[in-house]
Amino acid sequence: MNSQPECGIKRTVTSVDCHAHVMSMDRPLSPERHSAPKRNVTVEEYLAVLDRHGISHGLLTQPSFYGSDNTLLLEALATADGRLRGTAIVEPQINAEGLRQLKAAGICGVRLNWLRRPQLPDASSAAYQDLFSKLRDTGLHVELFVEGDLLAGVLPHIRRSGVQVVLDHFGCPTPADGVNGAGFRHALEAVGSGDTWVKLSAPYRLGGAGAQAYVDALLNAGGPTRLVWATDWPFVGHEDTITYAQCVEWLREWVPDDKVRTVILRDTPRELFGFQ
Repeated sequence: MNSQPECGIKRTVTSVDCHAHVMSMDRPLSPERHSAPKRNVTVEEYLAVLDRHGISHGLLTQPSFYGSDNTLLLEALATADGRLRGTAIVEPQINAEGLRQLKAAGICGVRLNWLRRPQLPDASSAAYQDLFSKLRDTGLHVELFVEGDLLAGVLPHIRRSGVQVVLDHFGCPTPADGVNGAGFRHALEAVGSGDTWVKLSAPYRLGGAGAQAYVDALLNAGGPTRLVWATDWPFVGHEDTITYAQCVEWLREWVPDDKVRTVILRDTPRELFGFQ
């Protein structure tokens, strides 16, 4: 177990968990949520989990159930001595100054949590195109969480703005289609273009499909500089079946080459998310 450095001492970036959450049961919930917190999950608990597994830094992702109220996320970032960055959820009308304030508070991207929506927002609309342009100009990325079979109708509209894109959970491919699914083919094309990254995370959300074929296809399309690793801790909906140690071991199994794995685990997220 790694010891916690004294407050204010910068920690060297050796590894980054690029998707985790903090939660509080007493915060108001969004009506558009597709899940809800089952317990309080504090930033102190998460940092302790990172320490136990030798992970130096992490990225906290705003859960859908709080909507665009990023208060808990920002509070967590403020107490983490620079070990954590975050992705926020915002309304498309947010102005450039609001985005700059979020960036100054440790936010490195904005999440579009569009999973399980009866109707998707229009990524080609003037409002969202303006948001994507402001994110690009502010140096923030778009984190996209949507069903893989819907990627074709969303991803090209985001990419044309020039903003960097990060796809959650392997790009959420359709289990029955595997690596040959149209949505995953869009993800591979985007990864190969150099403006899109994919999180190797939450294989338990792949509908029972094995992760290795997806990992191999993504490595072939863009190499390790287009991939990051994450746990999705505390595994909402799978709290009783998944452990953090499993997530660490999965990456070793998927990417047995130490040098390639280090790029995914350290180098790519350090540059992409601005860890120093």
